[in-house]
Amino acid sequence: MNPALESLQRLLAARVARPDPDAGLRQAAVAVVCVPDAAGLEVLLIRRAERAGDPWSGQMGLPGGHREDSDHDLLHTAIRETEEELGFDLRLARSLGMLDELRPVIRPMAVRPYVFGLDARPSLAPGPEVSRVVWARLDELARSTSTTEVFHHGEWRTMPCYRIGADVVWGMTYRVLQPLVLAL
Repeated sequence: MNPALESLQRLLAARVARPDPDAGLRQAAVAVVCVPDAAGLEVLLIRRAERAGDPWSGQMGLPGGHREDSDHDLLHTAIRETEEELGFDLRLARSLGMLDELRPVIRPMAVRPYVFGLDARPSLAPGPEVSRVVWARLDELARSTSTTEVFHHGEWRTMPCYRIGADVVWGMTYRVLQPLVLAL
């Protein structure tokens, strides 16, 4: 395995394990897919398609979604959702570990991020939920830390963010990526 992926796996293994999400909350999982490049690691991000009723419509995000009854665990949810959204089977990737569960502000739910490693960028076939795919270097995200103004919960708020060209990563996705960016 690539040294950068090995380092990330060691970092995740050293984290204190957190319990699974509260069974009383709706559960979801996201996939943080990392590939090595000459300078470190890149992470796969998606821009969500614009859809009425979707609170994350048009935002930068990670592949993932809600747990279904047929999912035997949240890892399976992350794998299934990535295949549905990007046409890629994460069972071909190495599972590097998981990050702490997060709870979005706008919905009563628990989201578990799972981290995967690949030796190279996979071939992807984005489905209708994804308007485009963006690969971002973790070190560039760290250097791009900033704030952005967003209309959130009925008012304009200043939120921490990462910038990738014209794209802004904020909210849940920012919070998921923050431990990886800070670990650099």
